[in-house]
Amino acid sequence: MVRSNKIRIGPGRMAVACTAWFLLLLVPAFLAASPSAANLPLDQFITKVQQSYQGVQAIRADFTQTYDSAGGNRVESGTVVFARGGRMRWDYREPEKKIFLSNNKEVLLYLPDQNQLNRSSVKESEDYRVPFRLLLSRLDLRKIFYKFEDADNEFQHPPEDRVIIAYPKNGDKVGYKHVVMEFDPQMDIRRLVIVYSDDSVMKFSFSKITRNPRLSASMFHLTPPPGTQIINQQQ
Repeated sequence: MVRSNKIRIGPGRMAVACTAWFLLLLVPAFLAASPSAANLPLDQFITKVQQSYQGVQAIRADFTQTYDSAGGNRVESGTVVFARGGRMRWDYREPEKKIFLSNNKEVLLYLPDQNQLNRSSVKESEDYRVPFRLLLSRLDLRKIFYKFEDADNEFQHPPEDRVIIAYPKNGDKVGYKHVVMEFDPQMDIRRLVIVYSDDSVMKFSFSKITRNPRLSASMFHLTPPPGTQIINQQQ
């Protein structure tokens, strides 16, 4: 496998990848505590997920994001935090440091190595991370996907985990074929895979998932150092 950090990931095709992951990550603690939840019939399992995430006010997780395409492979990693009110912050550590932040009004992308801050409104931004903010409001999985299947044979995983495939409505328009999700016994999402129409693949793996962590209000504000080039993309 070729590992290249120069591959650019199109923002449009990333949007649903992020959307699917965050909605499915919003599984509350009481569902995780139920040993029988993972053994429920699939339809009941999906209903539990849909009914239960409202109690989550914020989520923090470490992530590794991998994009595989005919052009090679790009791997990035860091920590992501989401909070009610459309707020989110991605702190990338590898292969280069950068910060992506949204406070529900504007989107900021800070590139310290380039001494640059890109600013745009949430409404106008096409960045692939923006759709996550929509998932802290009420959303029905069945409005996004028309079919769910158990898929234990989709890829190798611990025998105690549960793997599910979800097929999107209007797949020809959204640009991807299906989403694969892996749940561990605690009902945490440990892996999410998106297969696009051109057979390129976006993979997320997660660890150190914390529901309702304590968050500082300053986390969702960013003041760049003096001399930073600020690029305003609002129209």
